[in-house]
Amino acid sequence: MSTNLKHCKTALVCLLALSLYALTMPAQSEERKVIKRVQPEYPNILKNKGIGGIVRLEVIINPSGTVKSVRTLGGNAILAEYSERAVKQWVFQSGPAETKTTVAIEFGAPSQ
Repeated sequence: MSTNLKHCKTALVCLLALSLYALTMPAQSEERKVIKRVQPEYPNILKNKGIGGIVRLEVIINPSGTVKSVRTLGGNAILAEYSERAVKQWVFQSGPAETKTTVAIEFGAPSQ
């Protein structure tokens, strides 16, 4: 088999593998509306001490609208844990494919 033919076969196999990988990756462009939103608990000990901030989460949404997975991108570790628990219960509008979105949850300082 010629070297040129081997390179073509290798390139074709790589292209096919990349295509299959792309099919399994969640779409990022489609915005999915939240149908059911569960608010995270704000622990009193943190609220009373004025510890708050924004927690950023990456959410993978199944085509059915249920949450497949949640990953913390940033924020207070304790607030992130409460945020993940709440967002895992969210339900989004159904869509044609699995999608990925970023969610920001804000925990404010207590009212004075």
